[in-house]
Amino acid sequence: MNQFGFQAKKLVHLALPVLIAQVTQTMMGFIDTVMAGRVSALDMAAVAIGGSLWLPALLFVQGLLVAFTPVFASHHGADNQNAIRPMAFQAAYIAIIGAAVVISILLFAPQIFKLMDLSPELAELSVSYLHGFAWGVPAFVLYQVLRGCSEGISYTLPTMVIGFVGLAVNIPANYIFIYGHLGAPALGGAGCGIATALVFWAMFIAMTIYMQWHKRFAVIKPLGAFHLPDLKTMKRMTKHGMPIAMALFFEVSLFAIIALLLAPLGADVVAGHQIALNFSSIVFMLPLSIGIAVSIRVGYYLGQYKADVAKLVTKVGLAIAFSLAACTAVITVVFRTQIALLYNQNPEVVALASSLMFLAALYQLSDSVQVVTAGALRGYHDTRSAFYITLVSYWAIGMVLGYLLAETDILVPAMGAHGFWIGLIAGLTSAALLFALRLQYIQKHPKQLALVDQPINHADL
Repeated sequence: MNQFGFQAKKLVHLALPVLIAQVTQTMMGFIDTVMAGRVSALDMAAVAIGGSLWLPALLFVQGLLVAFTPVFASHHGADNQNAIRPMAFQAAYIAIIGAAVVISILLFAPQIFKLMDLSPELAELSVSYLHGFAWGVPAFVLYQVLRGCSEGISYTLPTMVIGFVGLAVNIPANYIFIYGHLGAPALGGAGCGIATALVFWAMFIAMTIYMQWHKRFAVIKPLGAFHLPDLKTMKRMTKHGMPIAMALFFEVSLFAIIALLLAPLGADVVAGHQIALNFSSIVFMLPLSIGIAVSIRVGYYLGQYKADVAKLVTKVGLAIAFSLAACTAVITVVFRTQIALLYNQNPEVVALASSLMFLAALYQLSDSVQVVTAGALRGYHDTRSAFYITLVSYWAIGMVLGYLLAETDILVPAMGAHGFWIGLIAGLTSAALLFALRLQYIQKHPKQLALVDQPINHADL
């Protein structure tokens, strides 16, 4: 087997478990959207509007917590397992503070929605959804801490297992609270918020039990001892995680703001947009898993001082991801109407979603390139570039162009949802180009890495 085939096999083998874990999480969003859509387009829109508020805030906190995983891995590599649990407690304190901020934002949802031109019915249902969802925020962030511990010791099986636990709870919980069964009232989209909160608590409790009793966590089990807050460590790790958090925020908030800007056009428009976006997020799991695998393999070969093999891994990853994207793009175009009908039966919603699927196909091609090149850059320990590239691509290009096309007559007559999707394609294409140029520069000038991303000194923690 030649080197290309060998590296392709390794990448696919490494990406498959990651893909399974990611798909289980994404399927929860798919199930929420479909089950709420079965009630009405208004209920689906309420879930979309509510998600546009909580998702950027919650993923910002998750970005801060991601910074702890390499610290856990460093202690694990040094066979210093006893240092992991104290660090995990510092992560938990940051998580709790972040959860309090997110809940505060959600409680101000009525005031936020008043600033928008939402219909009273949509605003009321969205607020009810968020109030139910808020109960699950602490469980979500604490689960991320435990997940980071597990992945930090190179044990990813629990993430997959707990993902299936969440999926198993999600369906019956939605069935009970959305449609009203077992004595519960039929809450429609608002019931989806309660169900999601229950899913988060189920995942957190299951992960805690898993880590408390499994032999792989004998030293770092979360309930083994208590550790007080260390403000110096918390401050240092917050600073270290801020670029990651901001990059996530720039990316996710773009999609959230688009949903909010489309809200005045009516529930049918939001629902159609949400269908195209939700399906694209499911398809995105394929290149995302390849990107994560590329990041791991590039870091592995750089650790062996095999820069030429690391470069080959990147090329193989791009070839696989783009080929998969080409296949999913064809499937999206051919079966666009059938896909839309899985979500909703409203003819107006299905018609809009089907037309957006054409743009979603192009979106997938750009997305596959940007996610793999970004993953490769993480493997080269270049994380700061993501902050600037996402800011410029998603906001200065994607949002500005999308808004001009969708909401104004400056360039062309206002295009509505289609204008924002053209902006998304432009933003993702520019991100793919900038990430590729940055990757090419790093590969040609590896000595610049020390200037790009100074590693954190774990001994100071």
